Amino acid sequence: MKSAVETLNPTRVRLSIEVPFEELKDSLDAAYKKINQQVTVKGFRKGKIPARVIDQRFGRGAVLEEAVNDALPKFYTEAVNEAELNVLGQPEVDITDLKDGETLNFTAEVDIRPAIEIPDYSGIEVEVDAVEVSEEDIDTSVEQLRERFASTSPVERAAAEGDVLTLDLEAKVDGEVLEDGVAEGVSYTIGSGELLEGIDEAVTGLEAGGEATFASELKGGSAAGQEAQVTVKVTQVAARELPALDDEFAQLASEFDTLEELRADSRKRLENMKQYDQATQAQERVLEKLLELVEVPVPEKLLEDEINTRKHNLEHHQLGQMGLDLEKYLEIQGKTAEEFDAETKEAAVKGIKTQFVLDELVNKEKLNVNQEELTEHLMRRAASSGMSPDQFAQAVVEGGQVPLLVGEVARGKALAVVVEAATVKDTNGEIVDLDDEDEAAEAAEATETVEAGDDAAEESAQA
Repeated sequence: MKSAVETLNPTRVRLSIEVPFEELKDSLDAAYKKINQQVTVKGFRKGKIPARVIDQRFGRGAVLEEAVNDALPKFYTEAVNEAELNVLGQPEVDITDLKDGETLNFTAEVDIRPAIEIPDYSGIEVEVDAVEVSEEDIDTSVEQLRERFASTSPVERAAAEGDVLTLDLEAKVDGEVLEDGVAEGVSYTIGSGELLEGIDEAVTGLEAGGEATFASELKGGSAAGQEAQVTVKVTQVAARELPALDDEFAQLASEFDTLEELRADSRKRLENMKQYDQATQAQERVLEKLLELVEVPVPEKLLEDEINTRKHNLEHHQLGQMGLDLEKYLEIQGKTAEEFDAETKEAAVKGIKTQFVLDELVNKEKLNVNQEELTEHLMRRAASSGMSPDQFAQAVVEGGQVPLLVGEVARGKALAVVVEAATVKDTNGEIVDLDDEDEAAEAAEATETVEAGDDAAEESAQA
């Protein structure tokens, strides 16, 4: 076999491959054997039909077609390996010449990973928010905890903001009660925004036994997206009572004996959260700076596939779970289809560039992933997916996605290397010292957020 490579652009090549006919022998034998098992010829046992008879009865062309289809992947792979190409996705193959008994010539056009030159990134400087916790922040945190320990008691008065109501609901579309449009004993807090649009206005001012009818677009169910006439009946009005802010509350709601100790713990937790947010912000901004330094050509086919995957996931998974279609989603977001397409393309380009640059850094810095790092990453991914670690691990193995997870961890480590080399200051001008150990794990998580929705790009790269 002979092969030659022609560079069409920085992300696409054409392989020209010439195969002597004798190298097709194994595939020809396999083709005759396969056809033997599929056809019947009177006078011959199944599987024992001579090659000459198959040629006469079914045509030599059918045999050649079967043999070539069998041989092409092998010779293509050999040519790719010989040229040391890092291909993306599937090739477009064109048989240019097939002479029985002489030669097979074909071309294969395929996208490749572009050659990327990683410049010196030690001079990257970014600014992040300072870690500052105010008394108001602590007040808000303690108040949220206080809300969790609120109690309710029935009252004989009109419903008002913050009251907890028990409701019976009935929804009609075009005058007909929906099969799944009746609910009884529903608990609802006025002002929470957890039910239908317009319900707060309808129930505010009603006492137990009162009812009202209002129009609202249904969010889910058999008539999702349609306007319904909803009748709501209030069966109970209950007032929420918050516990007093004192040492007794601290003992009830926490492990601490005094309210002062509880507030001190709240401050510490808020500082930890803001430090984590600060680290994530540093990683994201360092990555932005790094991408600005590197010229990264993006393969057109890979970009097209990534855009289509993002749109498919949004329309058929995320929006579907919310009972929305793309048109309604864009209306809610206040975006045009053109703006949505532009934003999707921009995000896809960034995702692909991020993957290429960080993968190149993995190679340049000779970064490896050990079992402990992979296990920790798997645990985080399992938690974010709502699956147990065992369930998630089984799904990853069965889906052949272990290399994908290894790649995610490696890219996280690569980003951590760049962050460590960068100068990070907060808005007060103070140098931010990110802990090395935490930084690696957090960088992996930051990379996950950057790559959210980029699984298609990874899968194409693995192809």
